[in-house]
Amino acid sequence: MTGLFEANAPRPLADRLRPRRLGEVVGQDHLLAADAPVGRMVGQGRLASMILWGPPGCGKTTIARLLADGTDLHFEPLSAVFSGVADLRKAFEAARQRRGMGRGTLLFVDEIHRFNRAQQDGFLPYVEDGTIVLVGATTENPSFELNAALLSRCQVFVLRRLDDAAMDLLIARAEALEGRPLPLDEGARASLRAMADGDGRYLLNLAEELFRLPAEPLLDAGRLVETVQRRAPIYDKGQESHYNLISALHKSLRGSDTDAALYWFARMLAGGEDPIYIARRLTRFAVEDVGLADPAALPQAIAAWEAYDRLGSPEGELALAQLVIYLGTAPKSNAAYGAYKAAQSAARETGSLAPPAHILNAPTRLMRDLGYGAGYRYDHDAPDAFSGQNYFPDGMARRQLYEPVERGFEREIRKRLDYWAKLRADRQGR
Repeated sequence: MTGLFEANAPRPLADRLRPRRLGEVVGQDHLLAADAPVGRMVGQGRLASMILWGPPGCGKTTIARLLADGTDLHFEPLSAVFSGVADLRKAFEAARQRRGMGRGTLLFVDEIHRFNRAQQDGFLPYVEDGTIVLVGATTENPSFELNAALLSRCQVFVLRRLDDAAMDLLIARAEALEGRPLPLDEGARASLRAMADGDGRYLLNLAEELFRLPAEPLLDAGRLVETVQRRAPIYDKGQESHYNLISALHKSLRGSDTDAALYWFARMLAGGEDPIYIARRLTRFAVEDVGLADPAALPQAIAAWEAYDRLGSPEGELALAQLVIYLGTAPKSNAAYGAYKAAQSAARETGSLAPPAHILNAPTRLMRDLGYGAGYRYDHDAPDAFSGQNYFPDGMARRQLYEPVERGFEREIRKRLDYWAKLRADRQGR
C-alpha cells in the first residue's frame, strides 16, 4: 500500500528513469526486440523460465519486472542474499493459491547463484508444473554456479554490459529529465562513461551527483575524477572474472600481442589479484608456450618472481611487467609441452616394458651372466660422441615425441636432431 506522502518523497535519478516498457530498456535489443528471443515470448504472451546472466547495472531487475507486466503475471521478487527456505516456501504457496484463482506468478530471484544446491533443487517441482515462471538473475557464470537440473529447465540469456551508445542514451534521458546538460566537457563525458564501466545504474548515480554542481564552469576529465568517486573494477578472484582475465593474459602472450598482455596484466592488478599468482602463471607460460624456443624464458620468469618477492609491492610489479614484455616478444613453441604429453601417452600404452638389456647396469655377477650391459657402447668413445644405439624398450618401435619448431633456439635443436637421426640410421645399418 502506498503511503500518503510517498509520491512526494525524493527518489534517486536511477529510479525516476526506470523504464516503463521493454522498448525503453537500453543496450539489450539482442534479447528484447520484437524479433529477439525474449521479445517474441512477450509478444506471444508466454514466458519460459529463464536465467538472466549479465554484469551489474545492465537492467536484469527492470527487465524481470517488465516481463511480468507484459504477460500479466504477478511479480514476486526475492533476493537470495536475504531470503531462506521459509521465504521460498511462502512464495511457492502464494503462487499456488494465485494459480488456483487463474493468475500466474513470475518469481524473480536476484543473485540466484547464492542459493545452495539444495535450495536450487527446491525450485524444480514448481517450475516443472507451471506454478511459477522463474526468472533468476546472476552476475556469475550459470554453468559454474547453478545446478544442472535447474539449468535444464531454464533458458539462459546473456545480457551485455552497456556500450557507449547505450550510456550516451541514458545520459541524454537524465539531462532531459533534469532540464539541463551535465556540467562536463566532451573529454569528461567520455571519462564518465569509462568510470561507469558498463553499469547504467552507477552511471546515473554519478550523474545525479554531478547535477548538484553549478552549470558553469564545465569540468574536464581531471576535475571529474577529483569530484566523483572512481568505481573499483569488477573483479572477483574466486569467480569467473578471475579465470577470464588470466585466460586473456595467457592467450594475448601466446599470440605475441605484448600490448594487450600488458593491459590484462594491469587489469588483474587493479582488481586486486595476488601478484604471486600472476608470477606463477607467467612461469607456467614460459615453459608451456615459449619452451626451448627461448631457453632464457624460464630463468627470466624465476628471476622476476624472486625480484617481486624481494622488492614487494608496488616496486616488484615492474619486474613482472618486464617479464610480460619478455614473454610476449619471445619466439613461441609448445613442442616441449607436446613432447611431454606424447611421452605420457606412450608410457600408458606400453605398460611395463623393460629397458633393453644393453643399457642396464650390471653391479653383480649374476646380472652380468644374465646379459645386463652386454653390447653397450660408450657414446663418448664413438665418432661424434654418438653411438646410435637403441634406448627404447625391446619390442617397442621408435617414436619421435619431440618435434621442435623452426623458431628461435629450437631451430638449432632441430638441426642437431636431424643430424643424429642420420647418424643413427647409418650406424644401425638402415
